[in-house]
Amino acid sequence: MMSPREDCACERRERPLGARDPEANSVGAILRTTGERERNLTPGKLNENKMVDRLANSEANARRIGMVESCFGAAGQPLTIPGRVLIGEGVLTKLCRKKPKARQFFLFNDILVYGNIVIQKKKYNKQHIIPLENVTIDSIEDDGELRNGWLIKTPTKSFAVYAATATEKSEWMNHINKCVTDLLSKSGKVPSNEHAAVWVPDSEANICMRCQKVKFTPVSRRHHCRKCGFVVCGPCSEKRFLLPSQSSKPVRVCSFCYDLLSTGQLTATLPNRSEFYRGSLQSPRNLSDEDDDEDSSD
Repeated sequence: MMSPREDCACERRERPLGARDPEANSVGAILRTTGERERNLTPGKLNENKMVDRLANSEANARRIGMVESCFGAAGQPLTIPGRVLIGEGVLTKLCRKKPKARQFFLFNDILVYGNIVIQKKKYNKQHIIPLENVTIDSIEDDGELRNGWLIKTPTKSFAVYAATATEKSEWMNHINKCVTDLLSKSGKVPSNEHAAVWVPDSEANICMRCQKVKFTPVSRRHHCRKCGFVVCGPCSEKRFLLPSQSSKPVRVCSFCYDLLSTGQLTATLPNRSEFYRGSLQSPRNLSDEDDDEDSSD
């Protein structure tokens, strides 16, 4: 993850998915390096909040953020605003609709940014910006090759990511939680209890997860319910329902969710996923996000 060097990770060499970069440190490397530098200048203990405050107006922080902007190019959104601090960055494995994929993540003190890797450490596209005050995270149990994972949940989208090591996972989760807590404390807002469903990967369902009858083929395509995230067939997902946190227009939902939503038995707030799956026909082990696939409209 982000090196204490100030030349930014954009200039580092490529490494394979899941492999550790020997030159990189953890997501909190910037804060630790700043803390060591400041302790040499100022006796006494510096807490993380004070280190973030000192970084906010530093030239090094401005340079790091500027280099992240340059990696996304003109298609990316500007990231430099007063008070914003780059905490760290790194490659995480993100579960997408088709398969796990490497994505570059940048953790700031108020947002989480990620994108597709076009040229490792030099160019990214499909920039996504997630306000941290809307984020909640949950740890995921290890499952075969998918280890060191957690869910990133927001009202508009939710997905699973995996770190290369347990230490990386712990540091990512700790820093994200710390940033969220600080933001909510300053704003006086309460943590969000609403989050979008995490999509079940296509590979987890050979037949419709609702009717348990239709087998998926090139003709009988897979669709995803925007409410529960299940993989369903066309006949089981003909209905649309307005989920304001996800879209200004009605979105595809399965017949099961539609009936519950229409009768008020299911609200716009998705319950805890383990509760939602209780009693369901199928309980998939992997949870994905759809946004990185070209055919993600369904």
